[in-house]
Amino acid sequence: MTTQPNNPLHGKTLLAILEYLLDHYTWDELFYRVRINCFFENPSIQSSLKFLRKTPWARKKVEELYLHTLKNAADKA
Repeated sequence: MTTQPNNPLHGKTLLAILEYLLDHYTWDELFYRVRINCFFENPSIQSSLKFLRKTPWARKKVEELYLHTLKNAADKA
């Protein structure tokens, strides 16, 4: 198994990414930042995971928001 020291997504599960984002944003804020209906209509972690796992473009947007949020948190520290 190769390591990826420069990849902040390496070893992160989609569940961990979503939980991290929910610690920083509300469901409404997530929907505002990433226009995905699973964040707007009866949002839950399980339904969001199900949608994100089968929808690559949506998962990519969530991962990009995660990386952006990490960068902003590092800049503030």
